[in-house]
Amino acid sequence: MNLNYLGSACLALLLPTAALGQDNAKNWEGEAELGVLKTTGNTDETNVNGRFGLKHEVATWRNTGEFRSAFSEAEGVTTTEKYRAALESDYKFTDRQFWYVRAFYEDDRFSGYDFRSTLTTGYGNRVWEVGERSFLELTAGAGYRFNKLDVPDNSGSRDDEEAIARLAGRYDQALSETALFRQELSVEVGLDEEATTTESETSVQASLVGSLAMKATYRVQHRSDPPAGSERTDTELSVSLVYGF
Repeated sequence: MNLNYLGSACLALLLPTAALGQDNAKNWEGEAELGVLKTTGNTDETNVNGRFGLKHEVATWRNTGEFRSAFSEAEGVTTTEKYRAALESDYKFTDRQFWYVRAFYEDDRFSGYDFRSTLTTGYGNRVWEVGERSFLELTAGAGYRFNKLDVPDNSGSRDDEEAIARLAGRYDQALSETALFRQELSVEVGLDEEATTTESETSVQASLVGSLAMKATYRVQHRSDPPAGSERTDTELSVSLVYGF
């Protein structure tokens, strides 16, 4: 069994265990998002994208899960098909410091990979905070990357795997009582071949009425050593409706 599958299974067990140990319905919150997506890079299409996220937080644990998808079809031919899931469990030492375990999986039909996956763990610190909606959070950790190529490489293998270091940050800034700016950035560096994956997501969200909001998002993903025939950089620009619960 590959380490990423074992780690993902352990994390899947850890999340509900932590939640059930301190179960309280009022500590759950979530978002459902649906919008139009414009992509460039490996695919140049206008698509429909969806996102679903959940968070459970109590005194010592914070558990988050996110699922995203994008799909489009032109003249009966699929031109975009992407699915992404991320799970994270944080054990909080203090209000600002925590230890995290994170599992990630992506299936992008047009990326040159059959799938990409990582399992990482490390230290996080909310180094700056003003109120409940403005903060800067930084994390540093290490883990394992296991990707499966669509086409075998020069050695005849489809496996792309190595230990990695991961640095990430999230900056939230409340623009008003109803508007929020968010910037997320992550860098994963291979410790053997030094292949680097960098992702940036910039968004602005504003409430419309009740639990409904409008959100504009710009994402950039750059891979230093992509599979043959694939672009190094993919971008996504989307405008969507978000329902919070």
